[in-house]
Amino acid sequence: MKLIYNKYFPFGSFYAANIFGLIFCRSDKGRLDEVEKNHEYIHTLQQREMLFVGFLLWYCIEWLWRYAKCHNFMKAYHDLYFEREAYLMQGDLDYRHHRRHYAWWHLRKKKTL
Repeated sequence: MKLIYNKYFPFGSFYAANIFGLIFCRSDKGRLDEVEKNHEYIHTLQQREMLFVGFLLWYCIEWLWRYAKCHNFMKAYHDLYFEREAYLMQGDLDYRHHRRHYAWWHLRKKKTL
């Protein structure tokens, strides 16, 4: 996992974006702490098991579907299966060692955060 600090990406209130295992971080938001790094590492694991492109397609399609239902950018984001897993488990810094494959899929029936 490589951290790349810059001024412009990601946009808005987001502090980091994980694309193909590269973590783009806004330098004006400060350094990522261990919990934030773990959140992004969970996304790296999700991307690997879906062969990266599959992850991006699923993420975008699911976000569009959820946004069409609620018309709220952030609610659609927080309701994504991938984000549910990452937010739920980001505090467990050992999670990468005991995570089940496709763990995000098992969270689909849980209520949103």
